[in-house]
Amino acid sequence: MARHAGVSTTAVSKVLRNAYGASPQMQTKVRAAIEELGYRPSAAARGLRGQTYTIGVMLPEIRNPFFADVLDGVTEHLNGTDYQLLMAQCCNDVAGEARLTDAMIDRSMDGLILIAPISSRRHLQAVARTVPTVVVGRHGHSADYDTVTDDDFAGAGLVVAHLAELGHRHIAHIEHLEKDPVRLVEMPNAQRADGYRHAMNAHGLADGINVVSTTYTQEGGYLGARQLLSRDVRPTAIFAGADIVAMGVFDALSEAGLSAPADISLAGYDNTTFAAFGPISLTTVDQAGHQMGGNAARLLLDRIADRARPTAQVKLSPTLVARRTTAPPSSQGRS
Repeated sequence: MARHAGVSTTAVSKVLRNAYGASPQMQTKVRAAIEELGYRPSAAARGLRGQTYTIGVMLPEIRNPFFADVLDGVTEHLNGTDYQLLMAQCCNDVAGEARLTDAMIDRSMDGLILIAPISSRRHLQAVARTVPTVVVGRHGHSADYDTVTDDDFAGAGLVVAHLAELGHRHIAHIEHLEKDPVRLVEMPNAQRADGYRHAMNAHGLADGINVVSTTYTQEGGYLGARQLLSRDVRPTAIFAGADIVAMGVFDALSEAGLSAPADISLAGYDNTTFAAFGPISLTTVDQAGHQMGGNAARLLLDRIADRARPTAQVKLSPTLVARRTTAPPSSQGRS
């Protein structure tokens, strides 16, 4: 490589490491030689020298399209850098998360972006003390890792306010079941459920609080809606905790011979790509997934460059996107 480029091996090393002292002319020569020879530096060897230029991203699942928006933001921010993104799914399992983060550390990844992890804070701190880490979608501050979140409490309030202004008084909520006391404070689903209850009280609708606990999945939305439809007082509106949950609600409404918003108004959360799809036109909350991913990548690169800097917390402000699935309650549904 060095002989082909007409430079020293030290010069080649500097260019490959983006080290100080590599002149533009030297970089041009070396990169031309790399292209001509089809040379690919060993990631393992680069790791022995201090960096592998790989970033690991852990997802709780791949079926929720909101996570694709976050990944797009991460990828866009990394474009033009030497870093490559490697992604893995964990399936909301504490033991599986530990195995996955250990595997990423063992492979000398330069940094990790953990999206909505359910591991204990203690485990997350241990990971972050080993490798630069950014946690996305989990509230709570740490001196060890940076965080990027949406104001989920406020976002839930936006949904309730919108539905109350339309005239709804029987507004139900489908939440993701959470039992761990720490996660009851830190996870976005718990924050949204708290925001829903607070907003219902603030709008004088405390008597109408109606919650079912399932999962943030399409099946969870279907099962939750079936429970709501079987109760003595049928809601005139349903706030699904996520857009993917709302998809299951659609299934249950159709099965019962109902539709949104003619019979029951429906709102989601995430503003995923399918929410704007014409036949669906789902009212939802935009928590700027793309922007969350971009911020996570930015914070991680900053952390890789300076491990000693104070940790940062980015909290984005959600906005309501009103579409066709919400409307004033039908005359049959008015109280």
